[in-house]
Amino acid sequence: MSVRVKICGLCDERALAAACEAGADAVGFVLAPSPRRVSLARAAELMTRVPVGIERVLVFARATRAELEDALALAPDALQAELDSDWPELSARVFALPVLRDGADLAARAERLPRAGAPAAHGLRGAFVLDGPLGGGRGLLADESRARALAARRALVLAGGLDPDNVAARIRSVRPFAVDTSSGVESARGVKDPERVRAFVRAVRALAEEPLESPS
Repeated sequence: MSVRVKICGLCDERALAAACEAGADAVGFVLAPSPRRVSLARAAELMTRVPVGIERVLVFARATRAELEDALALAPDALQAELDSDWPELSARVFALPVLRDGADLAARAERLPRAGAPAAHGLRGAFVLDGPLGGGRGLLADESRARALAARRALVLAGGLDPDNVAARIRSVRPFAVDTSSGVESARGVKDPERVRAFVRAVRALAEEPLESPS
């Protein structure tokens, strides 16, 4: 099972280096109210330290058009925000990573996702994020059966409550396109633990040799 990895909510060079050196496919910088929030200037500075080949994602919750346009000026690879944000038109170089929060009406809301072709050979283009019911950084898991049903239809980035200890089991059950963690690799709220970052990526990469079994 080959699953891509995004490490989100990075605020400092040490944590960013740990994520990049561990082999993350994408890194996220939060521009929304959060203990992990960074300024536009700080996000721009950190983005210069990301090696070529790792996608740089600027992350919001529900965002205004002005907020997303300001973020676009930093030339990220992707903008991540809730689906009902006021999205501006994006260039061909920047892709949208829309977010759905889990909930009983998830399947109906998922019908509003933009049509997407086959995912890119690398990175997260063409995917969407499924987060826990209260949104990012809360450490709450999405419902497993709802997540699995969506992952069977679309390229799903599973987020919410994932950590080095539970990510392998969740991948085996949900079979997402990618996984995304933030609070699950922290030593304190908003403070990334480089060893937990490395352990998370190792746990995902260790599944690469496992066969994808047919559903029971």
